[in-house]
Amino acid sequence: MRLFPLLLLIIATLATAPVSAVTAPARAPITDIDRIVAVVNNDVITATELEDRLAQTKQQLTTQQIQLPPQDVLRRQLLERLIVEDIQLQLALQTGIRVTDQDVERAIESIAGRNKMSVSALFDTVRQQGFDRSAYRDQVRKQVTIQQLVDREIISRVSVSEGEIKIYLENSRARAQDAIEYDVSHIYLSLPETATTEQVAAAKIRADDIQRRVRAGEDFARTAVTYSQGPNALSGGKLGWKSAGQLPGLFVSAVAKLAPGGISEVLRGPNGFHILRLNDQRATSANEAPIQQTHVRHILLRPSEIQSVRETTDRLLEIRRRLSAGEDFATLAKTFSEDAVSATNGGDLSWVSPSQLVPTFEQAMDRLAIDQISEPVQTPFGLHLIQVLERRQQTAAGEREEATARRQIHTRKADDRYEQWVRQLRDEAYVEYLLDELN
Repeated sequence: MRLFPLLLLIIATLATAPVSAVTAPARAPITDIDRIVAVVNNDVITATELEDRLAQTKQQLTTQQIQLPPQDVLRRQLLERLIVEDIQLQLALQTGIRVTDQDVERAIESIAGRNKMSVSALFDTVRQQGFDRSAYRDQVRKQVTIQQLVDREIISRVSVSEGEIKIYLENSRARAQDAIEYDVSHIYLSLPETATTEQVAAAKIRADDIQRRVRAGEDFARTAVTYSQGPNALSGGKLGWKSAGQLPGLFVSAVAKLAPGGISEVLRGPNGFHILRLNDQRATSANEAPIQQTHVRHILLRPSEIQSVRETTDRLLEIRRRLSAGEDFATLAKTFSEDAVSATNGGDLSWVSPSQLVPTFEQAMDRLAIDQISEPVQTPFGLHLIQVLERRQQTAAGEREEATARRQIHTRKADDRYEQWVRQLRDEAYVEYLLDELN
């Protein structure tokens, strides 16, 4: 079995995110001779950080057998990635997101499990790549922090209405396309939120030039690493296997016209220009497997300016002690829970299907035995005590179709919103470049 490189090992645990984040290297201590290459709001990025990321990324691309772009081009791309990550980490800190040691340990266990190795074997692997345990834990902590921020700012705010599901299921053309999955790669050139006519024209000229070059045989993955501003750029632009329902309609219309290996026209989306490569496609067999539904209830408390996360956690632990002593869950939920909708029902969320709840809640819920009460679980909504009442296997075709439709619509909307959100964060940040070749 080929082991994933360090960056991919970390990314593997973040699959619930609308997009794959690139792993940030551990911030090296700043010394008098560590040159600053960029100022980001009230923070800085140093030459050591940039060179560390450059070395890691070159190793990753080599492992993926992607041709390396010129080093100065790759350095520019990576500096922009570091800037965006720094902006996100600053926002997470300002808005009270705190990743616990337990969160980090759970993420590391998940990374090891996904790669079918023990935690000790995982640390052996990353040590061979030049990273000690402390540096690796710091990397994981940063990525979990960003993921929690994305969960709160994007995932939890995307809703799928019953009307959207109905329209999706009634669209016979879309349902026919769902029988096909596409392996797609993507080059994305973003536009500022308030792009001028001149900026749009310049981006279109650049996109047309890139499209001509990849159609003429220039390596698509290398070109994506060099030019794409999408979150998957450093993986050669690969989006992986996607059903039609998980892709924007603009993309589906384009790839449906391509044979494997084909390059799309330049596509104008709401946030910029896109070029797609259809790597492969496959038919999917009808999924008759039942889905697991969970009957769950919770008690929610929200941290605030006058009640810290630590104080909120202590309050929940006290409620948990009362539950363990025999007090009624529904009564305490009605008394204390800050989820106004479910509190009136004793905290009951009824039956939920996969992907219907935010990932951190769902993952904690799935680990519980029947009637077990969780430790405090932090999500974008606050801190929860969770109890699973029942589980069932739902085999009805209609339930499966609705669950699939909800998941695919949610994924597509979250991806779109993530692109807009990142662009807005970047546009609103103060960034000053101090790298010589950028001035």
